[in-house]
Amino acid sequence: MKRKEMFRRITDIGMTVLLLCLMAYQVTGEQAHEYIGMGMSALVIVHQILNRHWYGALLKGKYSAYRTLMTGINLLLIISFALTAFCGMSMSSYAVPFLYGIAPVSFVRRMHLSMSHWSFVLMGLHLGIHIPLMTAGFHWNEKTKTILSSIFCVLAGVGFFLFLRNSFPAYLLFKAVFAFLDYDKPAALVFLENILMLGSFAFTGMHIGMIARNGKDRKPGFRIIQILIAIVIGILLNFLIPSSNASFSSASFPSSSAQPSSLPSETKAPRGQCFVLF
Repeated sequence: MKRKEMFRRITDIGMTVLLLCLMAYQVTGEQAHEYIGMGMSALVIVHQILNRHWYGALLKGKYSAYRTLMTGINLLLIISFALTAFCGMSMSSYAVPFLYGIAPVSFVRRMHLSMSHWSFVLMGLHLGIHIPLMTAGFHWNEKTKTILSSIFCVLAGVGFFLFLRNSFPAYLLFKAVFAFLDYDKPAALVFLENILMLGSFAFTGMHIGMIARNGKDRKPGFRIIQILIAIVIGILLNFLIPSSNASFSSASFPSSSAQPSSLPSETKAPRGQCFVLF
């Protein structure tokens, strides 16, 4: 049992690392991006096999608020992973080129971009819900918990700021066909930003999960306030810190190196597009 649990943890860590690599398209490049995506697809399948008993219990037992929340996020995450993988393979030029065009590229391009970002957000919430279980072995006093929670609240606020600044809402709402990436940004900064954005949703998922867990959380008001504070920090930073690039909109495009070098053709995506293949 310990060996199985360790293998499950290794799989979870591997999926998280590959997810961060997939979201760093401007660092890995298209070819490596596709092969990393195939690796992610394999780990997702392994993860489902390891958790196959969870599917058998879906229609059994009572559903508390916590179980309903966890089940909903898990199912949405599986759907978003599947759609992202299918759409990515439909545009593959290296990993599975024989599958290119199995679905209309004009459709899968927009769907792939949106679903990849939904997968990122849902993965953050999924990780956050499991944080209390992963940290159950740590015995911190209330003062330490409050200090750590405040620090992570500020970091989550920075993550929400990056979420807004990097046009994630446009991608999630199917308002964009291309992800405009800054290829001049240092690789370490790209990964740091992705970690902070993922962490902001993990922070949110942790607090929501704690509130929903058996309905017996002792500090639901405190957790809701912390989530709101993090969101407000992100919004304020987005207003106060000027952007070096024009913000994304349906009628304008970034003017720096984040702008794609060409418009999409029938066979090749522009350099600025984010192909996230899970």
